[in-house]
Amino acid sequence: MTETTTSKPGSTEVWITGIGLATSLGEGLDSNWNALNERRINVDEKTFAPFIVHPFAPVNLDAQIPKKGDQRQMEAWQRIGTYAAGLALDSAGLKGNKEVLGRMDMIVAAGGGERDLAVDSNILTAEAKGNSAPGFLNERLMSDLRPTLFLAQLSNLLAGNIAIVHGVTGSSRTFMGEEVAGADAMRIALARIASGQSDIALIGGSQNGERKDLLVLYEFGDFNLKDKFAPVWARKQHPGFALGSAGAFLVIESKAHALARGAKPFARLTTVVADLARRKQPGETTATLEKLWSKLGKLEGNGAIITGATGAEPATSEERAFLGEHPDYPVRATGTMFGHTMEAQFPLGIGLAALSLSRGALFPPNDSAGVEIEMRKPPTQIVVVGVGHWRGEGMALVEAVR
Repeated sequence: MTETTTSKPGSTEVWITGIGLATSLGEGLDSNWNALNERRINVDEKTFAPFIVHPFAPVNLDAQIPKKGDQRQMEAWQRIGTYAAGLALDSAGLKGNKEVLGRMDMIVAAGGGERDLAVDSNILTAEAKGNSAPGFLNERLMSDLRPTLFLAQLSNLLAGNIAIVHGVTGSSRTFMGEEVAGADAMRIALARIASGQSDIALIGGSQNGERKDLLVLYEFGDFNLKDKFAPVWARKQHPGFALGSAGAFLVIESKAHALARGAKPFARLTTVVADLARRKQPGETTATLEKLWSKLGKLEGNGAIITGATGAEPATSEERAFLGEHPDYPVRATGTMFGHTMEAQFPLGIGLAALSLSRGALFPPNDSAGVEIEMRKPPTQIVVVGVGHWRGEGMALVEAVR
C-alpha cells in the first residue's frame, strides 16, 4: 500500500457554504432531496442496451450558461459541470461577486473528455477499406477535429469553461484519475484553506454517462452493469456499475471568510484522507479502509455513512466487509440512485452529506439487500466513502455546525 495522504485539520475551521447538484434525479437541492426521500430512480435500460445508464435530467441550460455560443462549443460533460458549478455559486450567494470569484480557487476532477464518434467512425471505415495513404490518420485528425478536440477533449476544458462562464479566475487545478481524483480534489482544497493558504474554493466534477465510447471502454474491463437494474448491494451475482450523468460542485471556505460575508454553512468539512491499496491480495482494500477510518478524527454522536460504492467486484465486496465492521452506522449507496459518476462520485457524496446534516435527516434507504437501515435520529456526523472500481480509496468526515 502507498502511504496515506491526509488533509490534516489546521486551526482554520472549514465550512461548506454552497452545493450544486445536477443529476439524473433533477437539478438543485430540493429536487434531488425530494427524489431521494421518494426513493425515485431514473434509469434507462433500453437506449444503450444491454448496458444500463442513469440519464441526465433535462435542464434549461440558459439559466446557468446564458450564451448559446458557450453552450455550442462545449460537449455534454462540460455543460453538465459548468451548470452544476453555477448552481453551487448560486447556493453560496456568490454569483456575480467579482471580488470573491476573482480570487477563488478552483479544483476540478475530470476524465479525458468525449470523443467525436462521427470522425472516429469515418476514419475506421476508411482504414477498413485498406486504401489509406501514409499519414492518413494524422491528416484526418488535424482536418476533421475541432482545435479543442484532439483525440479526446482536454480534461482542463471544464475548468476553463467555468472560468469563462462564471468568472472564477483564482488558481485552477484539474485532477485526473477516476474516482480518487474527486477525493484528492477535496483533500487539496481542504488542506489549502485549513492551512491558511486560501480562503475559499470551488470543487467538483462532472460526467456524461450516456456515451457509447465510455461504455465500450469500461466493457473491455467487464465493469458495466448489464441487462437489468439492481441496487448496488444486490449485484454480487451480476456485478457492475451503471454509469450516471451528473455534475456535483461545492463551495468551501474558512469560517471567518464565511462569517465576514454573512454566509451560512450547510456543514463543516473536517477531514479528507486518501490512499491507494495495491489490491494484489484479498482483503487489502478492506484493510486500507480501516486505516483511513482511523485517521478521520473523533467519531461521536449520531453517525452515518454515504458511500460511492460502485457495484463492481471485488471492490464492492471488500467495501461491504469494511462496512460490516461498523454496523452502528446507517449506510447509503449513492450509486443506486444516481448511478456511478466516476470523478464526481466523491463530491456528490460530500454534497449529499452536507445537505442531510443541514436538513437534520438522512435520506431513506433504497436497497433490497438489507445493507441499508433506517436512521431515526438526526445525524451529527457523516463519513463519505469512495472506493474506486479499479484503484484508489478516499474518505471524508462531514459534521453538523452547531
